[in-house]
Amino acid sequence: MATLRRLREVPRHLLVCEKSNFGHDKSRHRHLVETHYYNYRVSFLIPECGILSKELKDLVMEFGPYYCVKDLPLYELITHEFINTFVKKGKLILSLDKDTYEETGLQGRPSQYSGRKTMRFIVSIDLMDLSSNLDSKKYKRVSWAFREKKPLKFDFLLAWHQTGAEGSMMMSYFSGYGIQEHQPKIALSTTPDLRCPVLRSGLLGGEPEAACSTRELFDWLGAVFSHAGLNNEPYNFVSTYCCPQPSAVAAQASLCTITGFILPERICVLLERLCRYFDEPKLAPWVTLSVQGFADSPVSWRESEHGFQKGGEHLYNFVIFNNQDYWLQMAVGANDDCPP
Repeated sequence: MATLRRLREVPRHLLVCEKSNFGHDKSRHRHLVETHYYNYRVSFLIPECGILSKELKDLVMEFGPYYCVKDLPLYELITHEFINTFVKKGKLILSLDKDTYEETGLQGRPSQYSGRKTMRFIVSIDLMDLSSNLDSKKYKRVSWAFREKKPLKFDFLLAWHQTGAEGSMMMSYFSGYGIQEHQPKIALSTTPDLRCPVLRSGLLGGEPEAACSTRELFDWLGAVFSHAGLNNEPYNFVSTYCCPQPSAVAAQASLCTITGFILPERICVLLERLCRYFDEPKLAPWVTLSVQGFADSPVSWRESEHGFQKGGEHLYNFVIFNNQDYWLQMAVGANDDCPP
């Protein structure tokens, strides 16, 4: 019975919402995007749009590439050559179980989601500081740990934000490990007669018979992205969900989903382009941009520890209004700090 109760329990999650304007000096939209590093899915929805503009399509096609390297020894990421070639700033963050942590002999801290008995540890290594003095005791200890004491190998996804020949450099550098180049998968769809919530930028909490709340929109977007039925039809045994009220029917709506390893710098460019969508008059009162992080990434925003044992969600969504106001929704799961 105890097991059955646990299966019925819905994992805790946290949704934080805020409102601002892209033109405000203190708007932190760009900072929030830039510090959410590990993104695997980006979706944007445009009501009253049947075909994406050429500019948007071209931008989407420029999101790749990223790379996959199999069985890469961890010590390769702390060599001076790798850091000097690819790393301008950053840290190597490891989430290790208790046995692996003790075998490395490195210093770390207990995971804040370990419970009463610590079974997981976090190790953070500043790569720039480490490579600044290759003769230091710290570098020798880390190098010894990864090369001899506990040689670790992982499959890595790699992406590099740089202009020029970064692709050929990445392929050449890891050629000995069977590196593969990948392009993000892009899915485009158009939904006719999509019933959409009525929103007012100044009413985060909504207002009866006037506007839906930010939470109602968040749930609705989840149903749209999942391609669930939204009409609560009696013969539909998969979904009984229906669009919140008040609502309005969009003659058609365009949904674009990009899946892969997507850098925040590219998401910033897309967000800026969507902000300019209303430079010319449009029928749509708003558009949305949603970003999901990898469930098993060690961090969510910045260096905030991310746990994935009970769902692994960490995501954010922008609702962009035609007056340049926006809503920012940030959601995390059971084992996460409050979003920044």
